[in-house]
Amino acid sequence: MCSYLNPSEFQSEARWRPGSVLGIESSCDETAAAVLSCEGEVLSNVVSSQVAVHEKFGGVVPELAARAHLGKIDMVVREALATARVSKHTLGAIAVTQGPGLAGALLVGVNYAKALSYGLGISIIGVNHLQGHIASAWLADSMFPLSCIVLVVSGGHTHLYRHEVDGRCTLLGRTRDDAAGEAFDKGAQMLGLGYPGGPAIDRVARSGDIQVFRFPRFHRAKHSLEFSFSGLKTALLYKLREMGGPLRSQQTADLAAGYQEAIVQVLATKAFAALKQSNLAALAVVGGVSANTRLRTVLNERAAREGIRLSLPPIEFCTDNAAMIASAGRQLLMNGERPHADLDITPAERFVMVHEETRSNIGFSKG
Repeated sequence: MCSYLNPSEFQSEARWRPGSVLGIESSCDETAAAVLSCEGEVLSNVVSSQVAVHEKFGGVVPELAARAHLGKIDMVVREALATARVSKHTLGAIAVTQGPGLAGALLVGVNYAKALSYGLGISIIGVNHLQGHIASAWLADSMFPLSCIVLVVSGGHTHLYRHEVDGRCTLLGRTRDDAAGEAFDKGAQMLGLGYPGGPAIDRVARSGDIQVFRFPRFHRAKHSLEFSFSGLKTALLYKLREMGGPLRSQQTADLAAGYQEAIVQVLATKAFAALKQSNLAALAVVGGVSANTRLRTVLNERAAREGIRLSLPPIEFCTDNAAMIASAGRQLLMNGERPHADLDITPAERFVMVHEETRSNIGFSKG
């Protein structure tokens, strides 16, 4: 039986008393709220997308994102509580994304969470957005939190971590320029496929041939685990200029397939190289790009071939959502992290610092 904080005891509580957790996510262009039970079961996961707001601009406009969050957050939280059949007065804690992300968007979520926690007299815990994505792997497989490699791949992040059982993470590599999700968005824009680019390229590429157009794949020093996608984007631009004129539908499909394959193969190659270098046999791939069907196919096939335990979140937990934030916050509280009633946003926060290497041997190869 779960016990809950008495509002009158909140000021003197040094630790969280286990109870249901409300998660709030507003770091970019999704307003999301979710409720996890005392045992960590997802009772609700509500996401209000802003695609219609930003589509005409081909990307996220920070000012418009913040305004959209402000108009939606209370409704989304109420819906999450109603779907979960949980009263706000029985919540044990609130977990909220405090960074990294868009400053205005983060302010909406954090200030709402702080006001609610103060009014209810319950604990509030700030969560790093990347930490939330990592926790999404555990939502799919509660037995998975073991020593593993985690690839976080989304619109704003392409990071490789070594994750330990106790939650410690070491950053092994990251992108030097565009994230994989940005590369998808920019590629889709050049191909006239609309926004968001990842799902659009994924859909069109299914009828394309990956062998028709072969794009460059980034490499650095032999054992480097870093990424770069700016050269790939440039290669697509030059290819389109070379072809000239309007594209036939099959040409667009073939270009999308080849472009997508370059991204997918780099992601898979680096992830499995990290496994080998770390002598580990478990891999979690999380973030919006982990929903890509070609990436999931390549990862599943290679994991089966090499005897690697693979965790891929269900599609609803791949893109930005609040269930992952609630899960990460719950884990922090269970590990003894103290609630922070005065938490603030950290828009430029990095989960852990990258270990800089020499910048020699940077280049591209066909493959």
